[in-house]
Amino acid sequence: MINEKPTFKSTLKAFLYLLPMLVITITFNIYPIINSFLMSFYTKYDFFTNKVYQMGFGNFVYLWHDPNFHLAVRNTLIFVLGVVPATVVISLVIALLLNKIKFLSSLFRTIYFLPFVTSTVAIAMVWNWIYNSNYGLLNYFLGLFGIHPINWLTNPHYAMIALIIMSIWKGLGFNIILFLVGINNIDKTYYEAAAIDGANAWQQFRYITLPLLSPITFLVTVNGIIENFKVFDGIYALFQGTPGPSNSCLTLVYYLYNKFYTEWQYGVAAASGVVLFFLILLVTILQFWYSRKHVHY
Repeated sequence: MINEKPTFKSTLKAFLYLLPMLVITITFNIYPIINSFLMSFYTKYDFFTNKVYQMGFGNFVYLWHDPNFHLAVRNTLIFVLGVVPATVVISLVIALLLNKIKFLSSLFRTIYFLPFVTSTVAIAMVWNWIYNSNYGLLNYFLGLFGIHPINWLTNPHYAMIALIIMSIWKGLGFNIILFLVGINNIDKTYYEAAAIDGANAWQQFRYITLPLLSPITFLVTVNGIIENFKVFDGIYALFQGTPGPSNSCLTLVYYLYNKFYTEWQYGVAAASGVVLFFLILLVTILQFWYSRKHVHY
């Protein structure tokens, strides 16, 4: 039956099975994307009556000259570059260590996975206590080494670092599970053959584990970049409804939120969303181009 040629009846039946999901996807994904793209060209628009009085590229010109938008782009890129590589490396290291642990391995995996399924608001409340300048756990730990307390959440120089640390911690769980799956799927005969040839642990990791994990590494990296380009809830929760001190953690999605819900500049907000979409698309295309040469499937 698998090799049968599709007929009109079988194709129609397949579409009927897919119809509920297609309706949901078109209604809640495709239509909003198209509508947002069109709204980005509305330079004179009444949101409540849905009437467009003027269209053009004025919103994109506004973004080009808006210093806050430039700051949002810069902060977003800094955040992504700070979170994604560190998350990938730390997740891989922890996955390798967990793979060696036999005693209570399921317990440790559950502990590492918990932050991924925990509410961002709950996580931010915990990290607010950890970052507290007077009685926070992190400053207490740094004080053991003679480092003076740091105002993590009120100093513009440290706010982005605090956000990056929290985001790395939150994103580890899911990536660790993916790496563990990849490690367990590597045929053990590769390591046995390498050991017979005299390869040490580092050589086995470099020439066997890393190349065979490259598809998982690629998946984790792509997912991480897409997710962290859209960061918003962590900022809102950690800094209690503000983009950090002196806009130090203002990102593209937070900029969009401010323009849409606070300043009611719907066209500008939609235009910033379009810029974010194409920025993510460009980075993803570059990653897929790179993967064709360096990812071993």
